Amino acid sequence: MGQLNAGIVPVTPFQQNCTILFDMDTKKGVVVDPGGDVDRILAALKDNGIEAEAIWITHGHIDHAGGAMALKEALGGVEIVGPHEADKPLLDNLEEQGRRYGIAGAQNCVPDRFLSEGETVSFGDHVFEVLHCPGHAPGHVVFYDRDANFAHVGDVLFRGSVGRTDLPGGDHAALIRSIKEKLLPLGDDVGFLCGHGPGGRFGEERRGNPFLT
Repeated sequence: MGQLNAGIVPVTPFQQNCTILFDMDTKKGVVVDPGGDVDRILAALKDNGIEAEAIWITHGHIDHAGGAMALKEALGGVEIVGPHEADKPLLDNLEEQGRRYGIAGAQNCVPDRFLSEGETVSFGDHVFEVLHCPGHAPGHVVFYDRDANFAHVGDVLFRGSVGRTDLPGGDHAALIRSIKEKLLPLGDDVGFLCGHGPGGRFGEERRGNPFLT
C-alpha cells in the first residue's frame, strides 16, 4: 500500500483548507471540500502531478462546497461524493450563500451520491469510513482511514476549538456528542486535518480543548 499524503490549498475569504488526499506512489487521489478558487486547486493538482478521481464533501457550507460543481466540470465529470443527505437544503442554497458572503462563482451543488454512517469511500488502497457527525451542519460527515490512523474532520473539531453552531441547522449539544461519542473513541493517536487552521491529534484535544474538558 502506498503512503497516504495530504496537501492543503487555502480557498475563499474564509481561508478554508481545501485538502488534496493522494497516494505518494500512484499520485491518484481526491479533493476534499473545494469551496472556491478552483483555478488554484487545479494548479496544485497539476504542479504536483496528482490525478483527482473524485470530490468528497464534508458538509454543505459555501466555503466547503461552493466550487464543487465547477471543479467537477474541470476534471471531466468526476463524482461528487457526500455529504449526508441532511445537508441537501444547504447545497441547494449555495448561490444564495455566495451572494450573502460576497463569494463570486458559487454554484448550487448536486452530489452524485450522498453518504450515510457506516459506508466507506476509497481511492486506490486507501479506504475511509464515513462517520455522520451533525452539530456544525446537519449532514456533516467525517472521513476516517483506520489503517493510516487519520481523519479528515471538516468543521467538527479544530485545534483548541470546535465548529460554530450559530448557523442554520447548527446544534451545539449534537456537535459535542459527535466529537465525544464518534471521534475521540477512535483513539488519542489519531491525527486529523480540519477545515480551518492547523490539524492535530485527538488525544491533545481530549486533554486540552476547552470545549471538551
